This record gives sequence, C-alpha cells and structure tokens, in this order.
Amino acid sequence: MRNVIVSRVINRRNILLYFCIIFSSFLSAQKVAVKTNALYWATLTPNVALEVALGDQFTTDWHFLYNPWTFSENRKMKLMAAQPEFRYWFCERFNGHFIGMHLLGGIYNIGNIDADFKLPGADFGMLKDHRYEGWMVGAGVGYGYQWILSKHWSIEAEIGLGYIYTRSDKFECTTCGDKLEENVPHHYGGPTKFALNVMYVF
Repeated sequence: MRNVIVSRVINRRNILLYFCIIFSSFLSAQKVAVKTNALYWATLTPNVALEVALGDQFTTDWHFLYNPWTFSENRKMKLMAAQPEFRYWFCERFNGHFIGMHLLGGIYNIGNIDADFKLPGADFGMLKDHRYEGWMVGAGVGYGYQWILSKHWSIEAEIGLGYIYTRSDKFECTTCGDKLEENVPHHYGGPTKFALNVMYVF
C-alpha cells in the first residue's frame, strides 16, 4: 500500500515537472514587451503599451493612454484612447526597422489651451477660446525603428500618418460654458502617431 502511495506521488511530481518544462519553454518562445511613450508623458498623459509576438517577424502592439487632469484656469486636456497596431519587422521582431498598420479610438474633453500651431486639417489655435468634447476613430500606417540597449531594455521611435473622423460638442471656455454647437463632424488627415518608447522585453 505504501509503495502504491509513493508511486502516485512520484507520478504527480513528474507530471507537474513536465508541465512546468513545457510551460516555461512556451513562455521563452513567446516574446512580450511592456513600454511607455515618453512624448505622452511630456504632456502629463500616463500611458502604457503591451506588444506580443505573433511570429518571427510579426507583432501586435496595444497602446492605451489616459489623461484625467484639469489644470489651472480650467485648462483641460482630458483624453482616454487606445491605439492597436499590427507590425511587420524587416529583420527580426523587436529589433531594427518595422512598418505598422494602426487603428485608434477614444473620447476627449479639451479646451482653453494656448496651442498656436496647425497641422493639415487641424487648427489647434481654436482650443484657446473654446472647449471641445467628443469622440474619435481613425486608422493609419507607421514606420519605426527599435534600438536594443541590453538583453531586456530597448528604445523605439515611430511616426505614423493616417485619417481621423471625430464628432464633438463645442463650448465656451468657462467653467459652465454654454454649448455653441452640437455633434459637429470633423475630418483630419495627417500625423496620427508620434512615439519615443522606452520598453522592457521579457
């Protein structure tokens, strides 16, 4: 009886050992990276991304950002958005040149910000005297490059161009500003992605 019990314990340990070996080899075969965009942090926008390998030269990148702040004088740059991307690497994943196709979507509440510059299809000077609250969806293509710093750490830069469709309500720039326009559509074509990512690869 005792020998039977000992045999069962050994068999269970062997099964557990085999499972651990298979699971660890699966993890080592899968590459995962966690990253954050330093350019978003420069605008006080917390963000995080998870990139997962799909093959030797393909990955999928999921970037999330959230800015909940209202600054002094009722300046707002509230934003919650996601930007998934499918990437092709010219040499090998997580190293060197890549191209990507990305989607984006989110909601925003932005206004009373003195940003006197323009992009094709977007005049940010309008944010000085008004507040815009609405949603956006879009798509684009990007090019980037990743520099390996060590076994786990890398730096990545990317720029993307694309199209964004948005609808928003327009308000006066006061705490309880009156609504001036409702559900106004807007089409934007131009840069859709600027990234300087610091990343950790598992």
